[in-house]
This record gives sequence, structure tokens and C-alpha cells, in this order.
Amino acid sequence: MAAQLQHLGYEDEKLQRVMERLPCRDVQASMLLALMGEQCSYPSIFIYGHRATGKSHVIHTLLKELELPYATVSCVECVSVGLLFEQVLLSLFGSDSASLLSRSPSLSDFVRVYKQLCVQASAKQTRYIVLDRAELLRDMEANLLPAFLRLQELVEDNVTVILLSEIVWDKFRPNTGCFEPLLLHFPDYSKGELQQILSEDSHPSYSPELYSAFINILLGVFYSVCRDLRELRHLAALHFSKFVEPLEQGKESDTHKLWRNIEPHLKKAMQTVYLREVSSVQWEQQLQMEEKEAGVVRGLSAHAHVELPYYSKFLLIAAYLASYNPARTDKRFFLKHHGKIKKTNFLKKHEKTSNHLLGPKPFPLDRLLAIFYSVVDSRVAPTASVFCQISSLVTLQLLNQVGHDDQLDAPKYKCAVSLDFILTISRCVYPMLYCPLVTDWNHCQTPASAAL
Repeated sequence: MAAQLQHLGYEDEKLQRVMERLPCRDVQASMLLALMGEQCSYPSIFIYGHRATGKSHVIHTLLKELELPYATVSCVECVSVGLLFEQVLLSLFGSDSASLLSRSPSLSDFVRVYKQLCVQASAKQTRYIVLDRAELLRDMEANLLPAFLRLQELVEDNVTVILLSEIVWDKFRPNTGCFEPLLLHFPDYSKGELQQILSEDSHPSYSPELYSAFINILLGVFYSVCRDLRELRHLAALHFSKFVEPLEQGKESDTHKLWRNIEPHLKKAMQTVYLREVSSVQWEQQLQMEEKEAGVVRGLSAHAHVELPYYSKFLLIAAYLASYNPARTDKRFFLKHHGKIKKTNFLKKHEKTSNHLLGPKPFPLDRLLAIFYSVVDSRVAPTASVFCQISSLVTLQLLNQVGHDDQLDAPKYKCAVSLDFILTISRCVYPMLYCPLVTDWNHCQTPASAAL
């Protein structure tokens, strides 16, 4: 691994230590190391990628382990341009350098003071200025971002400005034009890379093989919805104690049986990924209280009770019925005078499986409205308010729009809520709707108020 980071100016021991701290990021580290020159370096580097892809960690590890002069500034903490200039000078030239700035310094003041300090304290190596959350620079003065991109030319010093951001460079480029930085992309971690990184946090009381098996189970559940390394690391630390609980009690040692013990807890955590409503200690307390008091809505399960507008509840119920029932059954379920229907061979072979196991199916907008007008308990005019409520349900991620956004003539949707969620809404708006949702459709029909 160290051969990939060979550089004439650095020792192999330092490079080996750097590689040990940067798992699965050797390609990006090699590219950055090739750009870090002692005499001449690139003026500006733009590093972009999603959250928790190792951008800040790789940069700070390289600068710290290789003992390079650098200044790290978080644009979130800099509420003014003067505070940004002050932090850069303090990190590069010491505590007395910021006093040379005026009370409200401009960009020209910063350049003048920087050049003055460079004459007094010349550096043999390249200086680096790391601007984290660099997208906030767009909200500051218009000339600030173009100036940082060509700061090496303005101050006449061997300095490199590194911009870290979660958005692409096309969102940064000013309309007036600017110096184009060198772009470096940090892709998301793959499932195998996440497995390797998270397995390094193994618990000292248990074997690395057991912790690796737990990480494999965790990624099997959460990888499809969450690929944030920090969030997955938080979930692993939160649920490992519950995973090894049978081992501590001396009951089970089989991994499959341990999975059955942790499965209900992972399902609860799936509902609140990224939310962090409670701390880890509060989460464990809530789990203990839920075990003692069954049937009481607490903590994370309170998400099943969401206040929606009156007709939005009927729209969501109609969407659930459209997602989990074949279209050819609508006439039977929602039409008053549907005539005689033969019951022999009514279900096809693939339809004998429970629809809840197959998952929700997409449905067109006209079918959603037809079921909606059938189950609603009053006559509702097809106004723009109904369509706005459908858009609101999509925004709340209670409905998912299927297909491309340009399909304006026949958009398709898919219901994204569980049966328990629909049952809760059904009890509130129309108790009779509770019947067909929990019993067999062959023995219960829903009252219809409009023909399909």
C-alpha cells in the first residue's frame, strides 16, 4: 500500500502511517499527494462528494501527518468576511497577525497583510488553506470566491486553497467567470468498503469475527436507505449491545438466532434513520419502557400518528388501496351495482401470494382519484385543492412519484406507508373503512359514493 503513496519529499514510514488511517481512500490520497509540491503547487483544488465520504478526514490526515503548514476554516462558523480572514491569518502566522487587520477588513486589506507577513515569515513548504462547507462562500461578497481561487497570484506566495463541498462545481461557477480549480471527486463508499471500515471499530470484549458478522447484518438492513458512514457507525454502536445480549445471558451463540433477537429493534430504527430524535441513552430507556408497557405509543412509534388535512387522509387511504389491490378488482370493491362476477379462478397464480409481501404497486392518477371519490363520505369537487394535497403527500414522502417528472399527462404514484399507519388514519376519519383493510375482501365491501 505504501508504494502507491511514494513521494520524494516524504519518508516511507509517514506514508505508511497515512495509509493506515485512510482505509478505502488510497486513490484520492495518491492524487492529493501528487498535487502537494514543496516549491510549486496548484493554486486551488475543489473537492466535492456526498456527506461522510472522507473529504475532511483525508485532507486533515495528510496535512497533519506530513507536518505541512495549513489553516482550516469552517465557513459555517464565519458569520462575516472579517472573521474568515482573521482565522486564516491566526492559523498560518500566529496570534499577533490578526491585529494587523482593521475592524472591518476588506479583501484588499487581507491581501496586503498576508503579503506583509509572508515577507517576515517565509515558508519553505506550500501553505494550505482548507475551506470546509465552501458552498457558503456564495452567500458572501461576490469577489470573495474568485479571489480565493487565484489567491496564489494575488499574494505572490506558494499557497493552495482547498475547497470542500457537498455540491458540484457547476453550482459554484460565477456568471462573470473565474479561475477554474482542479476538481477531485470523492465517491460514496461501496457496501464492501463500509463493511471494512465499520469492522475496524470492533468491541474489545468480543472477537472481530462476531463484530464483522454484526456489521454485515446491519448493512443488509440499512444499506439500501442509508450510506452515510457516520450514521451507520452511530447505528452500529447503538444496537451492538442488543445483538450480543443472548451471548451475555448464555442462551444462544448461533448468528441466525442472534439475528432474530436484533431484527425487531432494527426495524424500529429504520423508521427514524437520520432523524436523531433522541440520544443513545434515551433510546435504550425507551426500549425498556416499551417492553414493560406494551400497547402504549412512545418515542419512535409516535411517527405513526401524523396530523393530515381531512381529505389528505382519504387520498392516502385510496393510494394504499390502489397500491395493494389489482386494478381489475376495483369494480368489485368500489362499484355499487357491479353485477355478477364469477368467483372461480378469480385469482391468478402469482396473485395468491399476499400483496403485503410483494410490496406496493404503482398506479395512475386517474385510478387514485376514482378510488378517492368512492371512499370519501361526501361529494368533493375535483378542484385544484385535491391535486395540491397529492403534491403535499409526495413532498412528505407518504407517496412516491414513479417515473420521470416530465410525465404530466399520466403521472404514476406508489404508496409509501405501512398498514398500521393506514389503520390509524382509518379509525379517525371513517370507522367503516377499517373493515376492508383488516378482513378478507371477499366478505366485506366498502360503501361507494361515486361510480368508477
